[in-house]
Amino acid sequence: MATARPRAGRQKIKPPKKHGPNVSVDETWIKLRHNIVEMLNHRAAHLSFEENHRYGYNMVLYKNGHMLYEGTCGLVVENLEKLAANDLIPTFPSGSNDDPIQRSQEGETFLKALRKLWEDHTAGLYKLKDVLNYMDRVYTKSAQVPEIWDKGLLLFLKHIIRPPIDSHIISAILNQIQTERDGFVINRSAVKGCVEVLLQLSEPEGQSVYKRDFEPAFLRESEAFYKAEGEKLLETCSAPEYLSRAESRFDSEEARTHHYLSASTNAALRHILEDNLLTPHLSAIINMPNSGLDSMIDLDKLNDLSRLFKLFMMVPDGLQTLKRATRESVIRRGRDINSASVPNDGTDPPVDEDPGGKGKGKAKARPTPASQTLTLALKWVQDVLDLKDKFDQIWSKAFRSDRDLEGTLNEAFETFINQNEKSPEFISLFVDDNLKKGLKGKSDTEIDVVLDKTILIFRYITDKDLFDRYYKGHLAKRLLNARSISDDAERGMLAKLKLECGYQFTQKLEGMFNDMKISHDTMDAYRRHLGDSATQGMDISVIVMTSTFWPVADNSPSCTFPEVMIRSSESFRQFYLSRHSGRRLTWQPAMGNADVRVTFRDKSHELNVSTCCLVILLLFEDLGDSDFLTYQEIKSATAIPEVDLQRSLQSLACAKYKVLKKHPSGRDVNSDDSFSFYADFSAPLYKLKISTVASRVESADERRETKDRIDEERKYQTEACIVRIMKDRKRMTHNDLINEVTRQLASRFLPNPLDIKKRVENLIEREYLERCDDRKSYNYLA
Repeated sequence: MATARPRAGRQKIKPPKKHGPNVSVDETWIKLRHNIVEMLNHRAAHLSFEENHRYGYNMVLYKNGHMLYEGTCGLVVENLEKLAANDLIPTFPSGSNDDPIQRSQEGETFLKALRKLWEDHTAGLYKLKDVLNYMDRVYTKSAQVPEIWDKGLLLFLKHIIRPPIDSHIISAILNQIQTERDGFVINRSAVKGCVEVLLQLSEPEGQSVYKRDFEPAFLRESEAFYKAEGEKLLETCSAPEYLSRAESRFDSEEARTHHYLSASTNAALRHILEDNLLTPHLSAIINMPNSGLDSMIDLDKLNDLSRLFKLFMMVPDGLQTLKRATRESVIRRGRDINSASVPNDGTDPPVDEDPGGKGKGKAKARPTPASQTLTLALKWVQDVLDLKDKFDQIWSKAFRSDRDLEGTLNEAFETFINQNEKSPEFISLFVDDNLKKGLKGKSDTEIDVVLDKTILIFRYITDKDLFDRYYKGHLAKRLLNARSISDDAERGMLAKLKLECGYQFTQKLEGMFNDMKISHDTMDAYRRHLGDSATQGMDISVIVMTSTFWPVADNSPSCTFPEVMIRSSESFRQFYLSRHSGRRLTWQPAMGNADVRVTFRDKSHELNVSTCCLVILLLFEDLGDSDFLTYQEIKSATAIPEVDLQRSLQSLACAKYKVLKKHPSGRDVNSDDSFSFYADFSAPLYKLKISTVASRVESADERRETKDRIDEERKYQTEACIVRIMKDRKRMTHNDLINEVTRQLASRFLPNPLDIKKRVENLIEREYLERCDDRKSYNYLA
């Protein structure tokens, strides 16, 4: 049998010495106990880790784990009590100091002492955990007790974070937070260190001390603070300042939870801020006199409005409150604009024919009532556009282009614009003014901007068919009198209207442009036809208007032409009818104009006048300078309707260029006036334009007449729409038919359901429809 021998020069390795039956357990514990105390007091540098680990290992191995576990816990408790008595309890805040700075410093000292005690305790636990590793792996699992690290935390919780110390801890942290909320600077790291302790300490069921004890107390204190804060700010601050301070509170609390509190507290804390700073005071903030929403809008405080939107969007009722207040603000401003567009009923001041006796007998210029109302109409549209621009800027820059608020703004503008019954006419007058002179010198881009803004306002009106009537009349005057400054702009506006309302809306307007082109070609052919045999005395230029396209009434008034005009008009009539069969020409003198050379005593002038004015002037051709024609004689000789006659005479005798003299003098034409040729008339220019009242706001009588015509047209349009729908559907319920008719007619006007019902009844009587047996539906009768 071979015998193994150690090699020369190598020492034999001996197994570690074990505790045998003759080794005392008490002696082992005494040694280990001494060493544990040294570890807890941080004097372990001279100790042997292997030796202490072997002591713990042997005690567990020989069934003395309970003695080791309980003894170690007892030593930890003794160390905690010693540390608390020596280092922590002496730093308790007195609680009687009224100085916030000193009170904060006392709390900071206490919190630092607690954190130091925690670090001291956990440093000792780390050493014990390493030394008693075998006990943790074997004994604690079989005995179902916490490992020494976890037990050490529980002992810290039991002997340190318990009355009376726990109340001091929570009070100290809350005091530091309150001090910071009051605007003082604190040592955040001291608070953060203690909060981390509370977060790491948990009960056996798993809830941290922070969640169970500190957070509820902190939230209660916060709610009480911010409830009082909201009421105080509401009493002492303006709306912008309130919003600024509220925003600052939100930011500071978020930073607080980020830097030294738990992030899990942020949501609950945010709700407290919302419920106490915002929700109860929404209406009070937004309606604050001299500083609320209206004031911010008036002063263009976009930053304050942006802050208001941001804060209001945080709470459920905020958006609705803001929408309601914004809508009321827009409508109130719109009503002010509507009120400003109503002319005063006061009488005009008298004209001073020669103020001071130093003039040359010329009347001082002053606006006429018609021009005043036109100015008000143009100002109304411009004010609405300015208001729209203002709120568009607020919506995009302050309200972050929120779609709900966009709908509210559109609804508000639609409301007050349609409250002004003259809005369709005003918008048409605004377009007319711009297309005649307002776009002069502007680039294509600037023209598009003006037209686009006009379409924005047009989009809000519900009576688009009423706008169509006014626009057609204004467009006709621009085309007939060659007053449009840009053909491209005219067609651009037409394209925008077509895009907005469809082809049917602009069909007649496009027909007017087409008539102008055809008329130009016709006149070229007419002049070639005349050749050298042109009618002497008058050169005629005719625009042939299709009656269904142009705003021409079937019973439009005419007048008695003088012989020279009759010869020219008959010549063209014969030429035109020779080229077109089955057509009838009706002259429209009220829509024409003429250039006439008039010789006065000093010199001659070329006057541009309306056709009616020309007819009147020709009456004075063979009269002497001192001869008179009475109003009634002129009316009888010309057969011009009284309204047009008064306007024409007013243009010739009462306006800027007085080529006729009115007797007696004055601005108004009466039926007992008489007129004579003003031979002494002179003016610095050779060519003069004597305009009748151009685009103007309708009078009350004219408006009633227009409304009656529109109502009549709507009846036909509604009936045509009903028949068109029923022809396609064959059978429909009453409600479905009402809804479909409303939808299809909305592009021209908003029909009243009662009016639709009347049209249905009318169609039933005329046997286009029949009522079904259920009395709730209709059938179409082919």
